[in-house]
Amino acid sequence: MFERGFKTWCEKYATEKRKELGLKPNSRLDTRLLAENLGVLVKMPADIPGLSQDNLDVLLRNDGKTASCWSAVTLVKGTRIVVILNSSHSPARQASDLTHELAHIIRGHAAQEVDISSEGLMLLKSYDKVQEEEADWLSGCLLLPREALVTIRSRRLEDSAAATEYGVSIQMLNYRMARTGVTRQFT
Repeated sequence: MFERGFKTWCEKYATEKRKELGLKPNSRLDTRLLAENLGVLVKMPADIPGLSQDNLDVLLRNDGKTASCWSAVTLVKGTRIVVILNSSHSPARQASDLTHELAHIIRGHAAQEVDISSEGLMLLKSYDKVQEEEADWLSGCLLLPREALVTIRSRRLEDSAAATEYGVSIQMLNYRMARTGVTRQFT
């Protein structure tokens, strides 16, 4: 359960950030531009010096059946923040993952520490469900604020065309349409 007013705050933040970036409230958000605006570097595993090809093969495994299960990781050192995205995922998934990580930064969530197991697995020391749900919701608002959803339905765009135009998955589009009440508003 979110604190009272959180969803409204997210919609306002998404609209104000678009304005700050020179975008219309219903424009597609360039997630890399948002990251740059927030002072966050975005990297891919291949950009990380010292990673062997074997490591990259494991990190980016995607045989069409079992995709690599990690999405993104945020590294913080002092004031420097770097988000590393899984480049084997679709651009729409990467956009969602990046805005999720940026949402944590925007909300001021404390970075979680990780341990490395003896098998080399990265394990979170803790998991904050509330912060993850906040980041999910804000991420969705950043990608598809309610005003963009209303525009999509007003223009009678097909879901696949709208998803392509906004750089999101159809699942994200349908989720936001349902959760914001826009689907009900236009039926």
